[in-house]
Amino acid sequence: MKKVIYNLALIIGCVSTTFAQTKSSIAVTNPSVNGLFATPTIASKLIRLELIKLNLYNVYDEFDMADAFKKNPEFINNCVSKTCLVELGKELNVDYTVSGSYDALGDKIVLTIKIIDVKNNSIFKTGTKEFDNQEPELQRMTEILLNEMHGIESSKELVDRLKFKNELITSNNVGKVKNSGPRVGYAYMVGSMAEFATRSTDRGGLDIFPGISMIGYQIEGQYVGTENFSALVEGVFNVSGLEQGQFIPTATIMNGFRFGKAGWEFGFGPGFGLKKVSNGFFDTDGTFGEKDTYFNSSDWDTRAVIENADPTQNPSFFKADGTMKTLTEINSKYNLESKHADTRGSLAISTMFVMAIGRTFRAGSLNIPVNVFYSSRKGGGMVGLSVGFNVLKSKKPINSKK
Repeated sequence: MKKVIYNLALIIGCVSTTFAQTKSSIAVTNPSVNGLFATPTIASKLIRLELIKLNLYNVYDEFDMADAFKKNPEFINNCVSKTCLVELGKELNVDYTVSGSYDALGDKIVLTIKIIDVKNNSIFKTGTKEFDNQEPELQRMTEILLNEMHGIESSKELVDRLKFKNELITSNNVGKVKNSGPRVGYAYMVGSMAEFATRSTDRGGLDIFPGISMIGYQIEGQYVGTENFSALVEGVFNVSGLEQGQFIPTATIMNGFRFGKAGWEFGFGPGFGLKKVSNGFFDTDGTFGEKDTYFNSSDWDTRAVIENADPTQNPSFFKADGTMKTLTEINSKYNLESKHADTRGSLAISTMFVMAIGRTFRAGSLNIPVNVFYSSRKGGGMVGLSVGFNVLKSKKPINSKK
């Protein structure tokens, strides 16, 4: 029985030795490393470790290669060419030698590994793979690349987590259209704004035609930019009505989107301006004279609408005791609490909401943005056309950090 066990152990040992001897020997020299904290020595250790885990080669360690390194120091850090790797392999008497490169390029890390067949003076296997810039995961990146080179499947979850995602470019400037520049335009007032424009000056109006010119300047910043889409923050500063003796300043902040090579764009956002307002009412029934006349609180206090009135001429304006009724008592629809635009009133901030759509036409370096817009305010607004121009002087690189 003992003899049988002994013979069986001998057979197993011989088989194991024979199998081990069939494994090809392989040596790893330091790869080229650029832009990473990891050193070439660390990178070579990672390659050796992953080759050992493959269990396909007899992997030489740095101690096995010490004599060769001592004999030719260039084998340590400068041996990345095929010629050098073949010489190193002959010096070590191994079947294969390995080197490559680990490079950080922007938002990605690129690994290149090549295995040289020393005897045949040829490339046995080579692989290159892009990974997301996660340097602490260099070992797993090395594992994935070596597995791929040897036809071994890696964990899909691991590959997906480390792969470089070639996403849409996000940049402050990708060399696309930048429409900062002067603007001129024309707008027509509607609703309450048209009423205020055409109202007589003695009733606090502007007494102008409800169409006004606009001149100003637009600045914009691009916070998302791709080949066919841009997202922008725009600031538009305008002065209107100069041709009619008016000075109407406004400032608008818009979020804009630009689409395609044709330069179509859409924007929207709040606007701010200055105006004078007073408390008053519109005589929509013609109770105190001409219909739709505006009366502010001062007009009412001076009894301008009923001067020379007396109980016999305007009995509905007076009480039985001869005192005058209040405005609400005369007409229940009217009150003096509503605020309306009035050049005789006090200064206040005017708010609006602006929407615009248009297109940028290009002629060489000249950009001509044309936009139709609507500025909405309480009870009215303005609809108009704006035209600008600017010249593209330069383009910045996509990944510029400056």
